[in-house]
Amino acid sequence: MFGWHGRLLRINLSSRKISVENINAEVLLKFLGGRGLAAYILWNELEAGTHPLSPSNKLVIAAGPLTGLPLPSSGKLVVASKSPLTYGYGDGNIGTKAAVNLRKCGYDALVVEGAAEKPTMILVENDKVELLPADDLWGLTTWETELRITKRYGGDVAVMSIGPAGENLVKYATIVSEFGRSGGRPGMGAVMGSKKVKALAIKGTRDVPIYDPEGFKRACDEAYKHIKGDANYEFWIRQGTMSTISWANENSCLPTYNFREGVFDEAHKISGDAMELIKVRQKGCPYCEIPCGNIVKYVVDGISNESELDYENVAMLGSNIGVGDLNKVSDLNLLADLYGLDTISLGNVLAFTAELSEKRVIDEKVEWGDYRKFKELIEDITYRRGLGDLLAEGVRYVSTKLGRDTANYAMHIKGLEISAYDCHAAPGMALAYSTSPIGAHHKDAWFIATEIKLGRFQYTKEKVERLIWMQNIRGGLFESLTTCRFPWLETSLSLDTYLKFLKLITGVDYTWDDIYLIANRIYTLVRAFWVREYAAEGIKWTSAMDIPPKRWFEEPISKGSLAGSKLDLNNYKLMLNWYYEMRGWDSDGIPRKSTISKLGLSNVIPLLEKYVRLND
Repeated sequence: MFGWHGRLLRINLSSRKISVENINAEVLLKFLGGRGLAAYILWNELEAGTHPLSPSNKLVIAAGPLTGLPLPSSGKLVVASKSPLTYGYGDGNIGTKAAVNLRKCGYDALVVEGAAEKPTMILVENDKVELLPADDLWGLTTWETELRITKRYGGDVAVMSIGPAGENLVKYATIVSEFGRSGGRPGMGAVMGSKKVKALAIKGTRDVPIYDPEGFKRACDEAYKHIKGDANYEFWIRQGTMSTISWANENSCLPTYNFREGVFDEAHKISGDAMELIKVRQKGCPYCEIPCGNIVKYVVDGISNESELDYENVAMLGSNIGVGDLNKVSDLNLLADLYGLDTISLGNVLAFTAELSEKRVIDEKVEWGDYRKFKELIEDITYRRGLGDLLAEGVRYVSTKLGRDTANYAMHIKGLEISAYDCHAAPGMALAYSTSPIGAHHKDAWFIATEIKLGRFQYTKEKVERLIWMQNIRGGLFESLTTCRFPWLETSLSLDTYLKFLKLITGVDYTWDDIYLIANRIYTLVRAFWVREYAAEGIKWTSAMDIPPKRWFEEPISKGSLAGSKLDLNNYKLMLNWYYEMRGWDSDGIPRKSTISKLGLSNVIPLLEKYVRLND
């Protein structure tokens, strides 16, 4: 084959057996790689009801046919597993040299199963794979771990590690690489920690087989030229996603005080312009010409340090918890990266805690904007001390334990905390969160900008159609190729360029109908996974799983030009029903038999019917 190696590396930590398996060519053609391949593996290999932190769960690291090749922003891979936070499908992508090196080792995916008895590091060097003691690394931060491994094995090694949060099984612990590049929001770091794997170190020298090397080189040159010549290029490399702080505040969707408001009075203090005043350099992933990482040098209490900022971490650790000092936001963000905590879920948890304190649901005094208290809580969460032990479980669990009306403002969907866009006046974005494959995340469909153009308060089929198209491109195509979407989004690199790359790399002439079919296949398989896993836990799947928190429907925002706005539940449900119909799912959001068959997933039907009745 061209474009794929067609090989999977399997590591069983319990038996210490290491094997290389061939991946069926039909599977690669039908799922591409990345998310598609990971979802296929997890569906077929996990027993329904597998506990996410048991040795039976599997951690899948998957690349796609575009991963690690010298085309724009291709240094991405997907980490996936059954989530300990949501108990459904979980994944995330990381921009890292490990993506390039995994492919250079001759693998399209790595599956880690079982559990080691003691802290372990996995070293992969082409065909040589070793399970090494990691007692000396256990307890270190992600940065300390990466520094030690790099010093030991040289600068060409790529490292993916967990911090103390992953070791202590914090349910929203992530896997970290490249000193701050983080992936796996739904607790992939906790899964890795449960297996006693501290780090993966990867080095490789193989080439990926390319169908048309000369044509591919020309296409790469053209794409890089387009990106650097785009009108948005210079501003993008100055601010990256940080420009979104001011934009979101102006459009009343900046999460503020636990998504109570969409406008933050101190937004200008944490904006892209404020960031530029302390920025020292830009940071990007392998083969990236539009680096989005803003490295700032900040000072708190006379101590200077560096932190990598983007919109999500600044919004969630800034406006959402009432911190209006970018130096302090930077410090909280660095701490999260060092410990291996997802900044989005963390910002939700801290905000939820402040509101619980404000409403006197808990005795602990936690005030909005109290940087020192939030820093203390981050430490307590990481090491599961005191209240932090409860908060380490995520807002859904905390709300379930505390009861009362806390579910109304526990800002999650299906257990995953909502990322950084308030949806009081954005029904389409709310629907995007609700139907994301991993829970409430923006990556699959950053719909808010499109929604503003289409009309904020319009509940229309046009929005739903556009949303599904966006999910299929961002969450289906890009997450499975696997490559970054920013060249397309931020510098208008044509989507057709990616089909051209696919043809030049693999020799397969994919059409847009083919891509849409693949994306629908992936979304339906992931939804089947969720339904099966919840049914195995005795939880009946209904459309209620796809309804956002009551706050957005019952508590209007009080500030800004959209003061008084809130979502309408009946109209939202109408959009949700249209979504199900367009996806070929029934009124509960469960894929229909006919849809599953049409997508070439007939083997899913008997497995799913063990747990739920499927409509035709």
